[in-house]
Amino acid sequence: MQTPALCPSCHQKRVVEFGEWLCEQVLKAVPHRHFIFSILKILRRYFLYDRRLLSELSRCAWESLKVFFRTIVPEEDAVPGAVISIQTFGDFLGFNSHCHVLCTDRGFYGRGMFRAAPWFITRDLEKLFRYKAFKMLLSRKKITEDLIDMMMGWRHSGFNVYCGPRIQPGEEEAIENLARYIIRASFSQERITYIPEKSKVLYRSKDGKKENMFDALEWLAAMCSHVPNKGEQMVRSYGYYSNVSRGKRKKSEQDKRIPYILKPDGTPNEYRKNWARLIQKIYEVDPLTCPRCKRRMKILRCVRHNNHSRNRLFCLKV
Repeated sequence: MQTPALCPSCHQKRVVEFGEWLCEQVLKAVPHRHFIFSILKILRRYFLYDRRLLSELSRCAWESLKVFFRTIVPEEDAVPGAVISIQTFGDFLGFNSHCHVLCTDRGFYGRGMFRAAPWFITRDLEKLFRYKAFKMLLSRKKITEDLIDMMMGWRHSGFNVYCGPRIQPGEEEAIENLARYIIRASFSQERITYIPEKSKVLYRSKDGKKENMFDALEWLAAMCSHVPNKGEQMVRSYGYYSNVSRGKRKKSEQDKRIPYILKPDGTPNEYRKNWARLIQKIYEVDPLTCPRCKRRMKILRCVRHNNHSRNRLFCLKV
């Protein structure tokens, strides 16, 4: 998946579709956690000028989680499942490469068994991630061993791993909201104020306490720095949730043995991602309800305008 999109409307539709697809087709009804892996500022420039390193950073986060989970529970063959989204933006669109991870709280093992992880210390996971990130950058000849020795001697490493609370099976709204959050757009349209007489853009922080003024061209440059290259994937799945693993289980019908909560089957029409249902989910307004008579509408014809397809609705009279 390529993200972010610069059109707020198109990206919001993509976010909702991704959240539903992830919850329905990929994630199992087992405990999950939200992890955030971030690196220190002095190393971010390497990822800015060589975006191929972003995929390697995602791999470092996954390898850290896999090794860490295998050391805190007895089953050595247990494999967690993770969906990792690479984000490159900070609060004011500064380049800040980090990974958002939606991961199972431990892993699957044996013939369809799952074990949740006990309480663990995030600091140990942070040290493991720092080691793997240094090793990766050293192998790519981006940094030297002298620089690593210097950074290892700092009081604060600059690396950070955030671990969110456990999300239990059945908390569908929480897991879907988290799936949307990890692929959110790089900027918020509500926080932008354009000043045409000065050709400047005023951008506010999330809490509204801080503001930053950009020149128009500076604002465009900041946004474009977060646009993925052609063919660059910003969302990857690993372990039990990887495409290869899911394909093998589907072929062997092994998923039927996974202990997750089963839901009643519905017809394809009930689960179809039509535009009206997505709009209602985003804006909490049903576009197929007539605002005057409150009756149900239906699409009679589609009108093309400016090379874009638009649906025109007509209220049915009873």
